[in-house]
Amino acid sequence: MNHAATLAAPPASPVTQTVELELAGMTCASCVARVQRALESVPGVAAADVNLVTQRATVRLDSASADRSQLAAAVERAGYSVLDAPAAPLQSTAAAAPQRPVSAREELESRERAELLRALALASALTAPVLALAMSHGAWAWAESEAGRWAQLALSTPVVFGPGARFLSAAWRAARHRAADMNTLVSVGALAAWGYSVVALTLPGLFPHSEHGVLPHLYFEAAATIVTFVLLGKLLEARARRQLGDAVRGLHQLTPAVARRRVQGQDLDVPVGELAPGDEVLVRPGERVPSDGVVLSGASAVDESLLSGESLPVDKSAGDSVTGGTLNQSGALLVRIVRTGADTALARIAAAVEAAQGSRAPIARLADRVSAIFVPVVLAIAALTTLIGYALQPDAEGFAAALERAVAVLVIACPCALGLATPAAVAVGAGRAAQLGVLFKGGAVLESAAHLDTVFLDKTGTLTLGKPELVDVIALAPTDEQRLLRLTAAVERSSEHPVARAIVEGALARGVRTGEVEQFASAAGRGVQGASEGVQVRAGAAAWLAEAGIDASPLAQRAQELAALGRTPVFVALDGVLAGMLTVADRVDPRAQRAVAELRASGLRVVMLTGDRRGTAESVAASVGIDELEAELLPEDKARIVAAERARGRRTAMVGDGVNDAPALALADVGIALGDGAHVAAAAADVTLLRGGIDALPKALGLARATLATIRRNLAWAFAYNVLGIPVAAGVFSHWTGWSLSPMLASAAMSLSSVSVLASSLALRRFGRQSSTGSSAA
Repeated sequence: MNHAATLAAPPASPVTQTVELELAGMTCASCVARVQRALESVPGVAAADVNLVTQRATVRLDSASADRSQLAAAVERAGYSVLDAPAAPLQSTAAAAPQRPVSAREELESRERAELLRALALASALTAPVLALAMSHGAWAWAESEAGRWAQLALSTPVVFGPGARFLSAAWRAARHRAADMNTLVSVGALAAWGYSVVALTLPGLFPHSEHGVLPHLYFEAAATIVTFVLLGKLLEARARRQLGDAVRGLHQLTPAVARRRVQGQDLDVPVGELAPGDEVLVRPGERVPSDGVVLSGASAVDESLLSGESLPVDKSAGDSVTGGTLNQSGALLVRIVRTGADTALARIAAAVEAAQGSRAPIARLADRVSAIFVPVVLAIAALTTLIGYALQPDAEGFAAALERAVAVLVIACPCALGLATPAAVAVGAGRAAQLGVLFKGGAVLESAAHLDTVFLDKTGTLTLGKPELVDVIALAPTDEQRLLRLTAAVERSSEHPVARAIVEGALARGVRTGEVEQFASAAGRGVQGASEGVQVRAGAAAWLAEAGIDASPLAQRAQELAALGRTPVFVALDGVLAGMLTVADRVDPRAQRAVAELRASGLRVVMLTGDRRGTAESVAASVGIDELEAELLPEDKARIVAAERARGRRTAMVGDGVNDAPALALADVGIALGDGAHVAAAAADVTLLRGGIDALPKALGLARATLATIRRNLAWAFAYNVLGIPVAAGVFSHWTGWSLSPMLASAAMSLSSVSVLASSLALRRFGRQSSTGSSAA
């Protein structure tokens, strides 16, 4: 799907309808291709978009021939299933999105995780003793006895055909559709090792030298280990997939379940879903606005940071618009609803996140791409080895030798190293990342992060601390700064406005003690007044002072200069005379400049995207060393910019911490959220910086590059073993050099390749310790 079309898709044809199917059973990119082909073969289907991550298919079709049962039947014929969903009428592409069968999906995923956990526990319990028996190498005499060999069969068989049955059945489905995937690799490896071992155990006479009492080697431990390791990977993948859905769920959770609707002067609690445009609702302090609307009466400060990115709450009074999901902080508001349901700003952001996640083309893992060729080729080589060997020596001894060579080919080509190459590096890299305060959601994210060339940074909470602080105290003679701050903080202490809290906290941090206040009064959006220590204090905007006949022009120029630096001025008058000015601002994170410098030094282009005004944005950008920025942006604007850069061929990352960043986070190649930001941002992101803020970003991207390099090295080594070992195992060189490879030596070579891959991956544990001693290991 074209990412740029996610937010601004052209209007659909009047006859075009959209139906969405919740799928189950897809495990890799080839599954996606099979489902898509099956859906597009149904008459009347214009296009089908199948997403592996969300396990969802979006189908555009002609409503005249639309039949959901036909689509479901096509999916089932392809070997997959469709979750039960309400038989709602098809929705026009211009209409609100249909309700998802979330409960069915969550139930399925919960059941799948529980089944994987049980399967892994059983496989691990049985594999451990098999490994102990197989790896004793004479240290335990009973392990080499007939009973010990049969014990390996008894322990490994339940692993291969119990917990491993899910891979065998998936591989069979792929084979029926003339395809091969990771399930094929796992199944071929496990069955080759298990099948050869069963023959070697039950029919040892088929193998050379058995008449001298030399028993053929067994590989039951290899079969059991393959199944157990892949089960662990599947369990981790299932848990990561569960977190992807938290993004949209978290967005919807910002809307309260109940609203207080006013009917003929009485306030009645009703479900938010029952609200309609024109309804009047009361929103008390500490409550979230239930839906988009306009303030009819009341005044308050509303925290819109999750939606707009603005760090300071916005004053609201009669006539002002409010957005559903935002938090009312200080006063009661009577709001007339103007938009509900899918038309609200929050619902549109949720839809943008969902659409951006669904628009991503599944990243085809290298092992999946290679397996389609590798597995059939290996099987063909093994078959040819048997046939040629028997043709050259058409007797029982010749057949046994040919079979032994064929099994050696299968064993050495067993995809243990291929299977370990990526997940081992990812496991170690992700573990090291966690030690460094970074959370990656899988190997595909690590690979994408290693290829980035452009990093977009949100301002609020990413480059700044995300909390208003008192910055300047400017006193006019004869008033001194301490007296000005003490009296202002005394009055502001009675206010619940975030700017007032910043002033009070700033006074306390400076050791200034405030007195009692009398005659307190506040005017939303303008300022406060009161008496303290016998002095009349009036603090707020210049217009607030002007209402009392106080001229703030002596500080107007200075206020304008500070406002250009992103600071909010608060003028203060004492006993009717201008006495000074305080400023409040969201400070730049002191670590941001170093982080930006490191990003640019690594060759990355750094751009700031923010919803704040341009003056503030330019000030922050200059202070941290960013020379490209876009300001005064809506969430959709950020996503559109990211999409445009991707369309130009850029590989992008978006770094943010709020709901307003969620669409861009989901649409970028790599979404990166700060762990102390909104939960929704972290859920929509591919990478979460758990601690250290923006300072952890350069190290996270460096670790991604190191992990990708390790994966490539692992795969190269794994293929080298196979490419060199298969011809030797097949006896290609035996006629000229006498070189041959028994299944036992083939197993040793396979183990060596696996050990090499693990050793290479474990080297990632040292990442970041070159430049820091103990801290990086914490």
